[in-house]
Amino acid sequence: MIEVLNLTKSYGQIKAVKDLNFTVEKGEILGFLGPNGAGKSTTMNMITGYLPSTSGTVKVSGYDVSVDPAEVKRRVGYLPEQPPLYTDLTVKEYLDFVSDLKKVERKKKKSQVSDVMELVKISDVGHRLIRNLSKGYKQRVGLAQALIGNPEVLILDEPTVGLDPTQIIEVRKLIKALGKDHTIILSSHIMQEISAVCERIIIINKGQIVAVDTPENLTKSVEGSAVYSVKIDGPEAEVIKALKGIKGVNSVKENAKLEDAIEFLVEADKEVDLRKPIFFEMAKHGYPILEIKTVNINLEEAFLKITSKDPNAIANNNQENIKEDTDDEEVSEQEISEEEKGDE
Repeated sequence: MIEVLNLTKSYGQIKAVKDLNFTVEKGEILGFLGPNGAGKSTTMNMITGYLPSTSGTVKVSGYDVSVDPAEVKRRVGYLPEQPPLYTDLTVKEYLDFVSDLKKVERKKKKSQVSDVMELVKISDVGHRLIRNLSKGYKQRVGLAQALIGNPEVLILDEPTVGLDPTQIIEVRKLIKALGKDHTIILSSHIMQEISAVCERIIIINKGQIVAVDTPENLTKSVEGSAVYSVKIDGPEAEVIKALKGIKGVNSVKENAKLEDAIEFLVEADKEVDLRKPIFFEMAKHGYPILEIKTVNINLEEAFLKITSKDPNAIANNNQENIKEDTDDEEVSEQEISEEEKGDE
């Protein structure tokens, strides 16, 4: 549905985006993450045709944005970080205007505007001037304009900025529902939102892709060790000594003193499962375990670790991996060729 190949944007000697390559499949919700200034908005502006690229290509539904910009724009609904609103119009007047810009058929315009307003829950402010709306309502009007014309692709840059908690949950549910019929690129600084909505994530830093994977795999990839939270009813010093004596344990520290127990954080190598060894060791000493659970790194922590690394080193490593894969393919082809000669 969306193909990005060697996409680059330069401002003089500065490369804001450097040779980006990725695809987004039909019906996929892709999370697009990066620190401020990483090149997220620049990339989304190039995909929509709002900003020309310095080099590289972007295709939407097979149409090249630099060759067929009108066809691409017909298929894309875009909500930029700052919604493009005409504040001296009422909500309905503005959406009617957007419908005309997107060349929605006249006989369908009224019903489509009404349906979109209902969908994003702005029907009750349809006759109010946009300038008099709260920030949250303005954001929802911006989302509504992106949906006008029923585009195949939605590109949403911080769609829940300014919304209250109830509205955020509603918009998340809406985005997930829209993902059934649309291809969506979602950019947000709210990691919980990305985890809840997106099936796959791309992280860029300093204009380069530094990670591509599912939210679950990204968090696992940066976990250097397994950490267990264990609540035990027993004397602190003796429990720590017993825990440190278990094979595979790297460190033990007290995390919190509770009313009927002490919570310890026990760290081990990532591939070691300590649950049974801890149970048997504490049973041997007669110290009851009230709770034991793994402590997983969250997406926010994973994001911080990934973006703290040098993106050039990551890019070089990715290139080496690609070369190794190519070498393996060449060896395999050579072996196949030799086998074929042997058969002859």
